[in-house]
Amino acid sequence: MRAGKWVVAFVVAVTALTIPGASAIAEQQAATGRFDRPRHGFAPAHTVLREGGPAEAGLDPAPIAAAERFLTGWTEPDASGHPHFSGAVGLLAHDGVIAARFAAGGAVRYADAAGTELPADRQVPMRADTIFDIASISKLFTSIAVLQLVERGQVALDAPVVEYLPEFGVNGKGSITVKQLLTHVSGLDADPIPSLWAGYPDIPSRRKAVLDSPLKDAPGTTYRYSDINLMTLGFLVEKLTGATLDAVVRDRITGPLGMTDTGYNPPASKLDRIAATEFQSNPPRGMVRGQVHDENAWSLGGVSGHAGVFSTTGDLAILGQAILNGGVYRGQRILRPDTVRTMLKNYNQAFPGDEHGLGFELDQPWYMGGLAAPGSAGHTGFTGTSLVIDPKSRSIATLFTNRVHPTRGWGTINPAREAWATALARSLAVLPVRGPDAWFSDLGNNGKATLTTPPLRPHGRMRVTFDTFIDTVSNDQLVLEFSTDGTNWTPVPVRVSGPGAPRGEVSSLAGHGHRAWWHARAEVPASAQVSVRWRYFTDSSYTGRGVSVDSVRITADHDTLLDGEHAASSFSAAGWQLRTR
Repeated sequence: MRAGKWVVAFVVAVTALTIPGASAIAEQQAATGRFDRPRHGFAPAHTVLREGGPAEAGLDPAPIAAAERFLTGWTEPDASGHPHFSGAVGLLAHDGVIAARFAAGGAVRYADAAGTELPADRQVPMRADTIFDIASISKLFTSIAVLQLVERGQVALDAPVVEYLPEFGVNGKGSITVKQLLTHVSGLDADPIPSLWAGYPDIPSRRKAVLDSPLKDAPGTTYRYSDINLMTLGFLVEKLTGATLDAVVRDRITGPLGMTDTGYNPPASKLDRIAATEFQSNPPRGMVRGQVHDENAWSLGGVSGHAGVFSTTGDLAILGQAILNGGVYRGQRILRPDTVRTMLKNYNQAFPGDEHGLGFELDQPWYMGGLAAPGSAGHTGFTGTSLVIDPKSRSIATLFTNRVHPTRGWGTINPAREAWATALARSLAVLPVRGPDAWFSDLGNNGKATLTTPPLRPHGRMRVTFDTFIDTVSNDQLVLEFSTDGTNWTPVPVRVSGPGAPRGEVSSLAGHGHRAWWHARAEVPASAQVSVRWRYFTDSSYTGRGVSVDSVRITADHDTLLDGEHAASSFSAAGWQLRTR
C-alpha cells in the first residue's frame, strides 16, 4: 500500500474549542496562508466552509494550477493507450475558505472492461458535485459512530469486543479490544476468505462468516489493514443502537452536518450524478454505477462498516472541517473536543510507518504528500478517493477519482493523490527569515540540487551561519560541503537550533513535522581558497514540501566574506530558486 511519490510535510493534533481572544485572533491572522506558522488548537467552532479562491485564502495559486494541469493530463491516454483514471474531482480548503474546486474527465466513459469508450452522447463528464463510491473512507463514518457510543458510555475502547458481540469470541478472539479493531492491530486477516459473495448464500451467513473469522496473528503483535475489523465494528454499532448502520450514520453524522449527498445505497434520483466504477464479470454485475463497488459490501446489501458510503468532495470537506473545529459544524456537534483529540492520537508507535488513530490513518506521505506529518489525518478508498486533514494549517484536501472505471488493473494513482495534497502545502507561504528573499528547492524523487558560493579567500577558519526550513522525509537530506578545488567536496558538520532540531553536530539535515526555521552554524577548515555549497538530495520514494536556505553569512576572523542578503546573485544555483516575499 505504501506506493507513489511526490512530497511530504506536516500536520499534528488539536486542542481547545473556545472562540479565540485578541491574541489568538492575531495569531490566526498572522498564520493565515502560512506553512511555517503552525496553528494551535481547534479552529473556531463557528468556522463554516465558504467559497473563495487562493487569494482569499492567502495562498499562492501557482502550485494549485500546476496540480490541476497534472491531474487533467492523467485523464488523457498515455503511452499505455489509456489514462490513469477516467476522471477526477478535487477540493482544497484552508482556514474555512474553499480555495479550489477542480473537475476533469468523465464520470461515465467506458462500456466494458476492455476500455471501449462510449459514444460521446452517452458519456457523462465530471462535475464539482459528482457523487462517488468512496470505498474505505466509509471506515471513518463507522469509527465516528463507535466513538459516539464511547461518549455515551456504551462502549469502552479497551474492552474486549466479546462484551458487546459475544459471538465474535470464537477461534481465540476473546481478548481483541475495540481499540485494536480501530487501529488494525487485531491480528485478523485482511479480508474474509472466501469472499462473502462467493462463499455464503445469504446475508445472515455472511455476517456470521465475518464474526467467525479466525486469527492470523496474536492480537496486538502486528499491523494489518483489515476490512474485517470495521465490518465487525459496524455490527457492534448496530447491536448497541438497535438500528442499521446506514440509519446510524444518517441520523448521527451526515444528517446533523448537512452532508446531503452522503450515505449508503444512493437513490435512483441521483444516478445521473454518480460516477461509474468497474465492469465486473465475477460476480457478473456488468458496469457498476450507483451500487457499492466492493463485492463484500455489495453482498451485505450495500451497507457495511468497511465500505458502502457514497459522497462528494464538498460533503467530505464538511466532515473534515467538523474535525478541525473540534467535532462541530454549524452548531451541530458529532463528537466532543476531547474525543477528537483521542481519535487523532497515534496508537501504533510499535509499528513505524503504520501510524494510526482511532479509524483515521496518520502521517502517510504516499497520499498525504506535502500535508503529511505526525498527526495529519485521513484515509483513502480503493475506488480512487482520498481525504487529508491538516490541523496545523487548518487545511483539507479531498481528491476523488473513479480509477477503477472500467478496470482496477490500470495502475496506481497515488502520485496524483500526493500531487493534489502537495499543491495545497506548497501554496502556503514559507516567508524568508530576513530580507526580501530566500533560496528554495522542491525536488522530486531521485533529485539533487546544489547552491554554491563563489570561491572565497579567507584568512583562517571560516564560520558559516544560515537559516533553513526543512520539510522532508528522513532519506531526503540537506548537506553543507566545502571544496578547495571546485571538484572534490567534503561534508561539514553542522549544529542547528530551533523547534525539532537535532542535538549536537550532525553531518546532514532532515526535518519532518516541526514546521519551523532552524538556525545553523558550522566551521570550515582554513585554506587559501574555499567554496561552500548546500546540496539537497532525494531518494526514490517520497519527497517533502521542500527546503529553504536564508540569511547566509560567511566570516573569517572579523571579516565578512559573503553576506547572502546582499549578494544573492553571486551564488550558483542548480535546482534552487530565489523566492521573494
